[in-house]
Amino acid sequence: MSTVTMERVELKVGDGTTMFAHVARPAAPVANGPGMLVFQEAFGVNDHIRDIARRLADIGFTAIAPELYHRTGTGVELKYGDMDAVKPHSAGVTVDGLAADATAAYNWLRSDAKAAPERIASIGFCMGGRVSYVANAHLPLAAAISFYGGRINDLLQLVEKEHGPILMFWGGLDKNIPPEQRRAVEDALTAGNKPQEQVVFSFAEHGFFCDARASYNADAARQAWALSLEFLRTRKVL
Repeated sequence: MSTVTMERVELKVGDGTTMFAHVARPAAPVANGPGMLVFQEAFGVNDHIRDIARRLADIGFTAIAPELYHRTGTGVELKYGDMDAVKPHSAGVTVDGLAADATAAYNWLRSDAKAAPERIASIGFCMGGRVSYVANAHLPLAAAISFYGGRINDLLQLVEKEHGPILMFWGGLDKNIPPEQRRAVEDALTAGNKPQEQVVFSFAEHGFFCDARASYNADAARQAWALSLEFLRTRKVL
């Protein structure tokens, strides 16, 4: 018998748009339990992202993964590596739009799932790693986790607004995010006196956590998941 239930919900976003989101939660959720915002890669809310939501639900979270491409399509799932297919959708993504989407998903966790506000966090991968950072600047999150989030160095003005402590994972062999970019992020968070943990897997490439990608690294993925759960326990989210 499954210990997790999954569904697709429709949310109203503050800019007047509507957005679908994938939800996974324990079959028998507890009152005031933990909530997690799960942010997609550039390739959509696909099997990998849904599986992460399921894994989180299996340990007690109500997890919601909003479809961040809802302004350019519905149910968008793209093949890994097909950047030509990604471009029309990523072009429609803005920081303001991402903040509005994160807020809609957060409000759903608060109102529909009855998640405890002091136990809501975020996790994101690739594009979603940047979104997790953006969400933490716009919402009173207890913690945020970012996996190889690109172009965060272009959003350093948000450092002063970061709410919860942030855990960031990077691949030392990541050709998309050179060392100087991740160091700029770390230096800005340090200068802003923001609680942070920076983890670089020297032997890992971009996308190392995703077992559907050629860059998957089982050792780095296993260690990163364990560190993520411990981070959430330390911050009293889990």
